[in-house]
Amino acid sequence: MTCHFAHFDTGIGRCTVAWGDAGLRAVLLPEADDDAIRARLRRRAPQATAAAPPPEVQQAIDGVQALLCGERVDLSALRLDMRGLPELHVRVYRIARGIAPGQTLTYGEVARRLGSPGLARAVGQALGRNPFAPVVPCHRVMAAGGKLGGFSAFGGAQTKLRLLAIEGAALTPDLFGGE
Repeated sequence: MTCHFAHFDTGIGRCTVAWGDAGLRAVLLPEADDDAIRARLRRRAPQATAAAPPPEVQQAIDGVQALLCGERVDLSALRLDMRGLPELHVRVYRIARGIAPGQTLTYGEVARRLGSPGLARAVGQALGRNPFAPVVPCHRVMAAGGKLGGFSAFGGAQTKLRLLAIEGAALTPDLFGGE
């Protein structure tokens, strides 16, 4: 399978996109350094080589750049190549893609939408392995009780807060109370 990648600048730093014939293989938020981004990229697209993005991928890049500058952008039509991902993760990612910018759900609400309210922890684990942030907007899923919850991207909870603020999400004081 042929796979390529490209780096691109955004309002929060340099992101990376990887793609192949079946769609986007990964969309990665900024990391601490180039070694960290290469390591994350290898986990999802180990054979990817650098290339200029074709029009469909450039559309994805333009959308992510606009989103991270605070524009209301719908990225739900972007083709994601989810082959090799666990079925539960795919189902969680589909639900997360339906959360509009500036809106949030809790891990428990996502689990209920899956039809299994007891899967809140599994939802969090799936989102923690999300290879498509922010196209799959895992930052829009919060913990119960108005708490922020975790975030696996570089910067952790502070990056999650920054993304939510860029989107204009209503942040209550409880969100700053921890994870």
